[in-house]
Amino acid sequence: MKCEIETLPKIKGGGKMEAHDLKVKEGELILKNIGTGDYLMILDEGGKTMDSRTFAEWLRLHFVNEARSLVLVIGGVYGFSDEVHSRADTKLSLSKMTFNHELALLVLLEQVYRAATIIHGHPYHND
Repeated sequence: MKCEIETLPKIKGGGKMEAHDLKVKEGELILKNIGTGDYLMILDEGGKTMDSRTFAEWLRLHFVNEARSLVLVIGGVYGFSDEVHSRADTKLSLSKMTFNHELALLVLLEQVYRAATIIHGHPYHND
């Protein structure tokens, strides 16, 4: 699996915006960077929860032999706009707890790596 990390720029003046307005601006930026054929999975506290094996099987079934790209997005401090929620193909919850962006990215990347090892029968998952 090919994996790329892209960090979108912060919204100029975002610290002075109302939460709703900032979510809308961030949503526009996110959607501008999503291709029409991309599968969008957003990280959302109300999303599906999966254990590592279930996530690996889901990835295997949907993306290992597909040309379609999976785009995983960690939202802004106030979450996602309604437009991003509407565009999302799936919503995933890493936990009921809230994480800062750096920790959420670390957990997400580790789970993607773990899923790849499960798919390929590597013993990493058993550690």
